[in-house]
Amino acid sequence: MSRYFIKTPNLIQFLFKNLIWSFSNSNKNEKTIYLTFDDGPTPHITKWVLNTLEEYNAKATFFCIGKNIKNHPNIYQQIVSKGHSIGNHTNNHLNGWKTSTQKYIENIDLAEKLIDNNLPKLFRPPYGKIKPNQARKIRNKGYKIIMWEVLSADFDTTISNEKCLENVIKNTKNGSIIVFHDSVKAGNKMKYALPKVLSHFNDNGYQFKKIP
Repeated sequence: MSRYFIKTPNLIQFLFKNLIWSFSNSNKNEKTIYLTFDDGPTPHITKWVLNTLEEYNAKATFFCIGKNIKNHPNIYQQIVSKGHSIGNHTNNHLNGWKTSTQKYIENIDLAEKLIDNNLPKLFRPPYGKIKPNQARKIRNKGYKIIMWEVLSADFDTTISNEKCLENVIKNTKNGSIIVFHDSVKAGNKMKYALPKVLSHFNDNGYQFKKIP
């Protein structure tokens, strides 16, 4: 049995409603999906993602690890220059449940120094694990904490490429936030699923936007 939810249950979204799980759209004629990519920037993989998104005129949000921004500044600048949003994913991919609040906030601050100040302040906790007092302090720093409604599970080595695609296609709806990973571990499944997701929802009248 899986240790994670592919579609975040409504009860969890209700209990933790100070976190952002999806977006509602007042315009019923506009269908929008929010693609997100965690753990980059990563050589070759992130560039492939950027090229693929461009083919479909799609925008997305990249939750970057600070040390990866420092190691690959040119790739980071490509994300920004192509008009995507950047989110803070801590400097060292810390698990909030296993980290003191002081150390967690300090690690976020390290990553923040590497992110363009003109971009919206977005944060996603690695593994989706964050303590209430950590979340409160992060919001007080002006961040929106972005979770997700649909998990592709591209990181799971026990599932097939087809299952990764199915996870997204079957569970995504208008306003959904979807998680992929532009990482080496997830690369093969993500590369299989992403073009098919873009094609499927593009054919069904959806547009792909970055998180504001």
